[in-house]
Amino acid sequence: MQEGVCLKAVVKTKRGKGFVELAEVPEPRLGLNEVLVEVKAAGICGTDIHIYRDEFMYTPPVILGHEFCGVIAEVGENITGWDVGDRVTCETSGKVCGRCYLCRAGRYNLCPQRLGLGYHLNGAFAKYILVPRQEILHKLPDNVDFISGALSEPSAVVVHGIIELSPISPGDSVVITGPGPVGLLALQIAKIAGAETVMITGTDVDKERLELAMKLGADLTINVQREDPIKTVQKLTNGHGADIVIECSGFAKAAEQTLQIVSRGGSYVQIGLFGEPFELDFDQVVYKELRVYGAWSHVWSSWERALKLMALGRLQTKPLVSHVLPISEWTKGFELMEKKQGIKVVLTPI
Repeated sequence: MQEGVCLKAVVKTKRGKGFVELAEVPEPRLGLNEVLVEVKAAGICGTDIHIYRDEFMYTPPVILGHEFCGVIAEVGENITGWDVGDRVTCETSGKVCGRCYLCRAGRYNLCPQRLGLGYHLNGAFAKYILVPRQEILHKLPDNVDFISGALSEPSAVVVHGIIELSPISPGDSVVITGPGPVGLLALQIAKIAGAETVMITGTDVDKERLELAMKLGADLTINVQREDPIKTVQKLTNGHGADIVIECSGFAKAAEQTLQIVSRGGSYVQIGLFGEPFELDFDQVVYKELRVYGAWSHVWSSWERALKLMALGRLQTKPLVSHVLPISEWTKGFELMEKKQGIKVVLTPI
């Protein structure tokens, strides 16, 4: 890399709502144990929107973006097993302590000292990203293009939440709230895990997303503004309710409905982020003897499973991408995401 060269990057400059701009930043300087990746594509996540609104943990100033893939541009002197030109994607656990019981148990996503790419450490809304440790790199399969590969991170999140944590069994009925990118990935993973009936809910603005859900294998879509999801699910399950509900929307009303939709003895899985506290009748967890699972981020195995499913063509990510924009148009991308115009927006460096 050349000394003194600056790059364009989307930066959260300070705390508060807004304060995101396209700024010039120095090219990252490679350390002995680091890998420099040239970013080819990076997805806008709901978390990026939460950071924009000041609703999520982050350490400014920081380059946003944590869903990405690219090509290795340089490797540090202590790096082994990776070469310049390798096509890669990357976990978000940029730094962990490696010593706590969670790290030692392979649950480093929960390490109290974890620093994430794109909110604590500089992320991927730039031409280059510095990967602080090689252990979080994964090879992007040869038959997965860069636009599809930009969705490998949310795919790993969903694999972790549904396959590794939730108790989906063959024949289960599943309701997913929210047909956004995570909900549409959850739909596919639930089917792969053996769910017999998968229903996904949305609203009037989700028309395009609900149509795509049917193409991706949903058995039923429910517009909660046109019909009562509780009555609909009760009718379709002969009064039993859904065996498992997966909350992906990040809306309080959806969480309230899922506790009524889920069956007695069923399971509630939370993947979406709400961004702020709200009231919830959590006594239903007791009355129904519910099992509650929270799914945060991912671990190494989540990525390997997700990438294998993508390579096999069983997990489709490309159909979710509605817009590909240069990072200079990040404001348009954020606005599209906030207004639910399109489905997934991917940024490319300039």
